[in-house]
Amino acid sequence: MILKNVVQKNSYYDSATLMLLSSKVGQHIGSTKQVAVMMGSDMNKDIMRASGLLGPEGEAANPNDLVFAIQAETEAIIEEALAMAQEILNSRSAKMEQQDTQVVKTVADAAARLSDPKLAVVSLPGKYAVREVKKLLRENCHVLLFSDNISCEDENTLKDMALERDLLMMGPDCGTAVINGVGLGFANKLRRGNIGLAAASGTGLQEVMSLISNFGGGVSQALGTGGRDLKDVIGGKMMGHCIRLLQDDPDTQVIVVISKPPAPSVMENMLEQLKQSQKPTVVCFLGGDESMDAQGLYLVHTLEEAACKALELAATGCPQELLDGHGALAAMAKSLRDRLGSQQSDIRGLYCGGTLAYESMLLMGKALGDVHSNIALESRLLLDGTAPSVGHTVLDLGDDAFTVGKPHPMIEPSLRGERLLQEALDPATAVILLDVEIGYGSHENPASVVAEEISQAKAVLAEEGREVVFVASICGTYEDMQDYAAQKTLLEQQGVVVLESNAQAAELAILTVSR
Repeated sequence: MILKNVVQKNSYYDSATLMLLSSKVGQHIGSTKQVAVMMGSDMNKDIMRASGLLGPEGEAANPNDLVFAIQAETEAIIEEALAMAQEILNSRSAKMEQQDTQVVKTVADAAARLSDPKLAVVSLPGKYAVREVKKLLRENCHVLLFSDNISCEDENTLKDMALERDLLMMGPDCGTAVINGVGLGFANKLRRGNIGLAAASGTGLQEVMSLISNFGGGVSQALGTGGRDLKDVIGGKMMGHCIRLLQDDPDTQVIVVISKPPAPSVMENMLEQLKQSQKPTVVCFLGGDESMDAQGLYLVHTLEEAACKALELAATGCPQELLDGHGALAAMAKSLRDRLGSQQSDIRGLYCGGTLAYESMLLMGKALGDVHSNIALESRLLLDGTAPSVGHTVLDLGDDAFTVGKPHPMIEPSLRGERLLQEALDPATAVILLDVEIGYGSHENPASVVAEEISQAKAVLAEEGREVVFVASICGTYEDMQDYAAQKTLLEQQGVVVLESNAQAAELAILTVSR
């Protein structure tokens, strides 16, 4: 194998663009593992070095330099891959020029070009993001901080600065928000309405607001906080601010709060704040203590229940389709069970969305007992994501173990393919549980990728004379650009059972293996 590094000096591109580029070029030459197109930061060079893709030229690159690292069998393949990568980048730049896109180099330049900047999205390496967010906050600009690798100390500093100025500082690692009808990060095309949401999770927020929109309701605002906000070290600073904003917002009549269970001290303060609200409030702490003092609040246990209760309180009415869907699951499960062999007993959940994986893990654990996972709450159930599954297993494929140097599976769902085949070929596997995310930021046609992977797995299974049940839910709205109905059809053509919510999909999987 031949390794080649090419460095393009002083050429900055954001990480999402480069991850997609690496994936496209890697698929073209036959392996995403042999291609990395990254900025020359120390962290990125560590990733390339660990992958065996960093040569002397790349070692000498600076953080503002673009590094093409390609390994292939021949020089000709490498040159073809380099030409393809450069062509994609050039076409992107040309498209921006045709659209007369204003490119600025500094926060000060951006602020000067806008009469009154209100909000900025920051996606930079954590090392540089903190400095730029401080500049934006000083310009009295709300911030959605997509970047991760931010210390708790820096997060506290940024959120304190924001609160002093009555600003939002959503993040770090905040992937979803919808403000005044505009989606930020991974978001969806929503109906406008009177339900406001605040969440410390991305796909959890997407699931609830999509169900609200799909079943006749509408969203006023959907605010994110970043996953660490409700830990003791941060103290729920931004969640408290988001709740206050929703409580004061005249367009918000119903409030929904979504997160994993907060730290005890944070939970106590948050519940007290929520109880003071004059607006009906739905609280979904996934895996929280059911005995918590939530008097006057509507405490629910799944993301679907959060959407249903919000719709009911917003005078839209609890959607009958969702209620009927649960009623049909038992008969559906019996029919699916009859297709399985006696040794097929396990559920294998392969998730792109971390919160959806977490919800399924909790539901399965309550009904079936031990569930192994790379996000397990008990150390004895923790599973290295790259290790073979054990019994019932749920994997969050967006975890760092899977995404180092690669695009998130919501952007590039083909990363699930190898694991899906591995699980399908395990004689113990009865059900493979999946999610498909659509909307802004997600893959343009994720169901087509999943359907092709399932088709390949089913062909191998057919040779062995057995079946595996595939169950999925689509996280997104009927109006999203990927076309919800078309995505559903692609999956159903491969025999996938597609349900309206992640909770329903998990329940069907549970009933199918409950002999």
